[in-house]
Amino acid sequence: MEIKKTYEQINPDLLFDEIRDLAVKQGAVVGETRIQTYSMATDSSSFITRGTLTLKIRDEASKTEKECCQIHLVGSARGQTKLMMDIDEKLFPLEKVNALQSDFDFMFSSFEVTPQ
Repeated sequence: MEIKKTYEQINPDLLFDEIRDLAVKQGAVVGETRIQTYSMATDSSSFITRGTLTLKIRDEASKTEKECCQIHLVGSARGQTKLMMDIDEKLFPLEKVNALQSDFDFMFSSFEVTPQ
């Protein structure tokens, strides 16, 4: 399942941290995280942020962790931030995905750009 959202005028670092923490609340385990900030080519005082986050879920039967979600984020606090979540719903059940989305929407829906 792929979830794509666009936000306006919000710090991408905040989105990144909050989606990570809300996923952990739903039982995910944080795997690889990477967040980088770049200056804009046209204005060195403006920045764009790129983040990637891998989430895993613990398989109690085999006592291993399996990758269940990849999250990608690109954006600017002064403009738009795009968020894409690629979720394996076989490993991260739909009820957890819905709870994650509900929490995330509650906190950030006022910043979301709705398609027209």
